[in-house]
Amino acid sequence: MTDTAVQLPGWRHIYSGKVRNLYEPADSVPGESDTLLVVATDRISAFDHILAPGIPDKGKILTQLSLWWFERLADELDVANHVVSTEVPAAVAGRAMVVKRLDMFPIEAIARGYLTGSGLAEYRTNGKVTGIELPAGLVDGSKLEPAIFTPSAKAAVGDHDENISFAVMTARIGHETADDIRVKTLQLYTTAERIARNAGIILADTKVEYGVDERGVMTLGDEVLTPDSSRFWDAELYRPGRPQESFDKQFVRDWLASEASGWDQASDTPPPELPDDVVEKTAQRYLEAYRRLTGRAFN
Repeated sequence: MTDTAVQLPGWRHIYSGKVRNLYEPADSVPGESDTLLVVATDRISAFDHILAPGIPDKGKILTQLSLWWFERLADELDVANHVVSTEVPAAVAGRAMVVKRLDMFPIEAIARGYLTGSGLAEYRTNGKVTGIELPAGLVDGSKLEPAIFTPSAKAAVGDHDENISFAVMTARIGHETADDIRVKTLQLYTTAERIARNAGIILADTKVEYGVDERGVMTLGDEVLTPDSSRFWDAELYRPGRPQESFDKQFVRDWLASEASGWDQASDTPPPELPDDVVEKTAQRYLEAYRRLTGRAFN
């Protein structure tokens, strides 16, 4: 399912992001309903581009895994989440949920327990990640103890999120709110890292989003701890100093960045279509992440 605006009885389409489509009740005043319908498509994005084709069943895996994590985290953490119901139109069954409409903060709340990706690139430049000074001599995949909070500012679709310091985040949303988000995010990461490790997966980093509901309660929204929003590594094969075997969309990023794709990321040309084998191997990684974490096969 890759359409940006599937017509759904009883719901009015209001927004399409890189992966998700949002709807509000058709009988509500536009922009004023208490709930939304969030539909996860099979679209996949990398390097701020939406790629083609999509990954089969990806939207269902993201939704089902998010629901699993929301339930697990509710048992261990003092943080509300936005899920209201999984009773959704038949056309989007398994890939959608009804959620609270939140006033979202324009922040990607990122926790890093291992150094890689954009954090590694920044570290190699100045020894820091979003202003946090790290020990010398770290390599790709080095464990960070304790985990660090490295926020970014959300960008519009097609633009690149901007890594920012905690001081900048505080200036934008206030000290009390920023501190609450940092504490909650690091608690979430620590809890999820333990759960994932017990399933044979290293949770290298993750990004989550928060908003406030109609009562002003800080609430976890969007997706949580999926292969789109996190880096999942095979714990058995983990070796610092090299790229890790992963169960996330890093496989797609690596292919796009390789000579095999023929794509120049610095150019204005859109990325090429993903070959069948890249689509299939990516789908298998998402399925394996789901299987290992939940302990059950996806169906």
